[in-house]
Amino acid sequence: MNSPLHEKESAFHDQWALSVRPEDLPVREAFTAPTAMENRHILGKMGDLKGKRILDIGAGLGESSVYFAMQGADVTYNDLSPEMAHFAERLAAIHGVRLSTLILPAESAGDMGENFDFVYIANTLHHVRDRDAVFAGIRRALRPGGWFFSWDPLAYNPIINIYRKIATEVRTLDERPLTADDLVIARRHFTSVDHREFWIASLSLFLKYYFVDRVHPNSQRYWKRILRETPGGLWWWWPMRAADEILTRLPAVKWLAWNAVIWGQKPPGDQRAINASIPTGSAPPATL
Repeated sequence: MNSPLHEKESAFHDQWALSVRPEDLPVREAFTAPTAMENRHILGKMGDLKGKRILDIGAGLGESSVYFAMQGADVTYNDLSPEMAHFAERLAAIHGVRLSTLILPAESAGDMGENFDFVYIANTLHHVRDRDAVFAGIRRALRPGGWFFSWDPLAYNPIINIYRKIATEVRTLDERPLTADDLVIARRHFTSVDHREFWIASLSLFLKYYFVDRVHPNSQRYWKRILRETPGGLWWWWPMRAADEILTRLPAVKWLAWNAVIWGQKPPGDQRAINASIPTGSAPPATL
């Protein structure tokens, strides 16, 4: 049964799905654009997707599900919004692939048995209150030895926090960005949990949109706009991205990133490994 929060999220995302056209969605760019750093990192870890079974939780408009299917994966799309799922089916048809669809909250999406090689969950955990339930469901969905990959915004960057206060019409106000505590939760359910952060100096692209291009955050979703950037148009931005290669590896500074990719493995044989600690010096206080 859906909670009031689920109903609110579903209604918001239903309206979003009805406001866009599948023909306009940049599917390949979501994984190949120079600004798609999170997904490029994840693809490098996934390897060849042909024949892999993937559960895509909180898949929204369906770019990721369709892209995975275009690479030869057997994809189950999940979202709590019926209109989003309908949109994703149309998007898949345009790109000549098929998806299985599952309309359930993220907390329940894993109740399908140990069927999947990978679970991908992007920009979804920060919409969920009971993240322990989501990670438990992901574990149930994975075959022994399978991997999950997630990416979501972090709570600590002051520029992004100002952006969140301005962009009130293009996001749900119940969102809770990730903190170090979420790594603790992930490590209760998975082994080999690791993380990689993205976007510190490179967030200057958001400042350009606001101060130079004069694009208000409520008129266009910046995190979608970035996927339409071309390498040539980013000539000024590449040094910022290069700086992030250093900044996002510094133990304290990296927590100021916009997004974090997190991944982990369901133990082969499903021997439950619990490790709730974070390596010394790698995490800031869980709250600001």
